[in-house]
Amino acid sequence: MSEPLLQVRDLVKTFGGRRVLGGVSFDVAPGEVLGLVGESGSGKSTTARCVTRLTRPDSGRVLLGGRDVLTAGRRELRALRADMQMVFQDPYSSLNPRMTVAELVGEPLLVHGLEPDRRRRRERAAELLETVGMSAGHLDRHPRSFSGGQRQRISIARALAVEPRLLICDEPVSSLDVSVQAQVLNLLRDLRERLGLSILFIAHDLAVVYYLCDRVAVMLDGELAEIGTREQIYGEPSHPYTRSLLDAVPVPDPALAKRRHTTA
Repeated sequence: MSEPLLQVRDLVKTFGGRRVLGGVSFDVAPGEVLGLVGESGSGKSTTARCVTRLTRPDSGRVLLGGRDVLTAGRRELRALRADMQMVFQDPYSSLNPRMTVAELVGEPLLVHGLEPDRRRRRERAAELLETVGMSAGHLDRHPRSFSGGQRQRISIARALAVEPRLLICDEPVSSLDVSVQAQVLNLLRDLRERLGLSILFIAHDLAVVYYLCDRVAVMLDGELAEIGTREQIYGEPSHPYTRSLLDAVPVPDPALAKRRHTTA
């Protein structure tokens, strides 16, 4: 097997004396989509923030391509963050309303020193919009002009600007209508196949995770209850908490649904 792109080991984080993460460990392989699922407050988003070092964990290790994220100096951390980009839950608050789409999508190229020329940043922004199913005609518009699904596409284009190997998507479709959710999920699947992206996909909707992810990690009270392939988790869950989550979710694969009820 190839070396994991992302290795997370024994992440611990406390807030105000309350333990939010209690030793979280997992890997994400090159080109893999790992789903991180659990109820609200289970520690999913805190895990993502610790992986990117937006929040400092109390202890643990995070390796991206063999490089230690948690001990990296400022310059190395900037390079690491170019290699792993986040797509946040709320496209309404994650995009600066005063900036045009050209400025928003091109900004990472400027921040990371990849393209100082404004005209070339604009050209690259147009290419990225095409990649996510939008057009160059949107470049001079502001975020308020777009629907939630379009704003999330802009957020994804912005994340792709620096050509990361890993996308960390924190509930990226939970605030969208169901029909729009499907469009964004199809876009992520397409990008994974075309660009060879690895994705850490955080969600509470197990039907969404089933559609997109290769493996699934189930979080409970800041710890991993279990981790396995999609077929293992949905067809033969071993932890009672996972079974209780799945009982409320229809599985689109009849064979998996039958296995789940047989092993329950």
